[in-house]
Amino acid sequence: MSKVGIIGDKDSIMGFLALGIDIFPAYTTEEIKKLIHKLVEREYAIIYITEEASLLAGESIAKYKDMELPAIIVIPGIGGSMGLGMNEVRESAKRAIGADILFGE
Repeated sequence: MSKVGIIGDKDSIMGFLALGIDIFPAYTTEEIKKLIHKLVEREYAIIYITEEASLLAGESIAKYKDMELPAIIVIPGIGGSMGLGMNEVRESAKRAIGADILFGE
């Protein structure tokens, strides 16, 4: 069975325990980067990361961006959406299709 984890501040990720998702609270850039690499080594198929945490670990996320697994998915934190997750979806669609079909340019 594929493993799924989430990285972010405790308040934003605690609710995911009820869904059976492994939670990994982290607050500093170093903690977040280490967790991303640890989850990749442990063969997590999906890693959710809050927008705030993703801002601190952009290089680590980019390292795995073009790999089939893990899928690293940016989600809003408890404070609401910053639009980063949607931008990721938009850029992925643009790379795959060659055009911006979500917002049209």
